[in-house]
Amino acid sequence: MKITVAALVAASAEGAGVAQGAALQSHGNPIRRVVTMLENIQKKVETEGETETDLHEKFMCGCKTGSASYTQSISDGGAKVEQLAAQLTSAQAQLEQAKSDLAGHKSDREAAKAALASAKAMRETEAKTFAGVKAEQETNIAAMSKAVAAIEKGGGAAFLQTDAAQQLRNVAASAQGMSGDAREEVLAFLDQSDSSEASGEILGVLKQLGDEMKKDLKDATAVEDAAIADYNGLVSAKNAEVATLTSAIEDKITRIGETGLLIEDTKADAKDTAEKLQEDKEFLATLKSDCAKRAKEWDAVCKERAAELLALADTITMLNSDDALELFKKTLPSAASFMQVSIKASTVKARALAAIRAAGKHSVHLDLLALALHGKTSGDFTKVIGMIDDMVSVLGSEQKDDEEKKEYCGSEIDATEDKIKGHEQEIKDSQAAIADAKETLATVDQEIAALAAGLEALDASVATATTQRKKENAAFKDLRASNTAAMDLVEMAKKRLNKFYNPKLALVATSFLQVKSRVQPAAAVALVQKKSEESAGVMAMMDSLVAELEKETTVAETDEKDAQSDYETFMADSKKMRAENTKIIQDKTSAKADATGALETHGDVLATGQKKLKGAEEQLGALHGDCDWLLANFDARKEARADEVDSLKKAKAVLSGADFVQE
Repeated sequence: MKITVAALVAASAEGAGVAQGAALQSHGNPIRRVVTMLENIQKKVETEGETETDLHEKFMCGCKTGSASYTQSISDGGAKVEQLAAQLTSAQAQLEQAKSDLAGHKSDREAAKAALASAKAMRETEAKTFAGVKAEQETNIAAMSKAVAAIEKGGGAAFLQTDAAQQLRNVAASAQGMSGDAREEVLAFLDQSDSSEASGEILGVLKQLGDEMKKDLKDATAVEDAAIADYNGLVSAKNAEVATLTSAIEDKITRIGETGLLIEDTKADAKDTAEKLQEDKEFLATLKSDCAKRAKEWDAVCKERAAELLALADTITMLNSDDALELFKKTLPSAASFMQVSIKASTVKARALAAIRAAGKHSVHLDLLALALHGKTSGDFTKVIGMIDDMVSVLGSEQKDDEEKKEYCGSEIDATEDKIKGHEQEIKDSQAAIADAKETLATVDQEIAALAAGLEALDASVATATTQRKKENAAFKDLRASNTAAMDLVEMAKKRLNKFYNPKLALVATSFLQVKSRVQPAAAVALVQKKSEESAGVMAMMDSLVAELEKETTVAETDEKDAQSDYETFMADSKKMRAENTKIIQDKTSAKADATGALETHGDVLATGQKKLKGAEEQLGALHGDCDWLLANFDARKEARADEVDSLKKAKAVLSGADFVQE
């Protein structure tokens, strides 16, 4: 309170005149009434102090709890920001490394494919060259063998008329390993029209040349076989390398996608964490500022209340002392002296007191004013009127403070309640999003499991089909081999019969090198012709058997071809289906990763929302602790102040309008 008791007491000593002696005697000792009023004021101030102290302690407890909570939240947020920054740097480095590895794998695979293509082209060229060399060498060797055989059997003249002789001339002319004399002897032999002039030296030269040619062909064949083995080894190694690189490329592509998703999630999480950290810092700064301001204001209130209580205690002690009581006994006027005071002054005091008491509600200000009006000095009311003006000003200031605090409390409570509703809605949305993410994860897991089971069933079908195809192919090969062996056996039997029954057919089938100049006896020829007619039925049966075997083999080949075609189609479809299902599984896996990331994100958002809700609820509790008493008693306090002001103004009007003459 701005008006001290000492001032009121002083004013009462210099204020209006005293009441009549009869009134004093009827109402008891006035000093005792003053002390009682002061004691009532003291109790009221102490009670208000206890109430305000309780509210202040609750508010400061909220400050302490809120500061600790947000300080911890800020510490955790800072650590998380650093952790996310490190994770982001690591993920970006992994992404760059994966991209670099992917480019390297692709380059290596293209190089391997290029090496395969180059090796294939080179192998085809070498094979083509070897085929030409082999054909030429075999032709030359055949010609050389025919020449040697003809010379050994004395058929050199007939040999010189064949194409093989011309081929032998070309060989002798181009053979680099032959000496000049040997080449001339061979060419001279081949140019002779009578083979009887050939010498044994020519036969030796030809055999030697034939052996050299066979050795050259064998060496060339060995080189070709080695080249084929090297090529096959290279193809196998390169194919394995291409397969390994393809698998590595697919793995790197998947890893790049997953790492890119991780980077985006980390960036989003880092942004949210940074924003929350900034919000927590701002709220903590505001909370500390408000709490510090409140603590400073509370110190001032405590000092003022202590000063007020001290003044009241000193005044009560002063008025209750023995010396004071003795003094008041001496100074209190007698009944005769009361009669000497103007009736008009006492009337004015009475009217002013009546106006104050008409308020019905007692307050500190009205009680102090009544105390002042009970003073015993003459009728100068200037200081009392000044006190009334000060009291009215104080009441107006207090009412203004209450109105400002009410407005602050209303706006802050509404804002905090809106914030709580927003956090509750955010928590509700996060919980719904978490439920959706969990449902999505369950669905994706089921779909992935179904696809994986489908792939296992497909692999089992492929394995079964492959096993069946191998069995069918083995059965076909066995059938074809058996039929071929049977047909060969029948052909051998036919040739053997023809050799006896149809010598001409047998002679046609033999090599000209095996022809011998002999004459069949006429009786033998007739017998053979007769037996040939009898063997015609057997030959026909053999031909029919061969035809049946050929037909069966043809049907088996057709069935084998169709079965192989169906198998290849099935394998191609299975491969396509596996690739499609694998791609779907990869997509589902990515979707699962997205759902998992979303679940973690919504979980963080839920935790953050719960922390914010807790902070807002604590803030609302602190506001209610500070504001509820004022909001509940605002109208009553306002009405009481209005009544006080009205009473004070009435008292002032009475005192200001007093027109009397003091006797």
